[in-house]
Amino acid sequence: MPIEIKELHIKINVEEKANVSASETKMKKEETDKIIEVCIEQVMENISKTQDR
Repeated sequence: MPIEIKELHIKINVEEKANVSASETKMKKEETDKIIEVCIEQVMENISKTQDR
């Protein structure tokens, strides 16, 4: 006989690291800036492709 689950309760605890060094923060900032730059380039390429049609 199969068991039917009608409700599922999930409980999690999320904790943030409070001790982040300045170098890690700067590195994350640089990575974020690079990702944004790549995204902007891709968007601009897509815009130029659609305008060419």
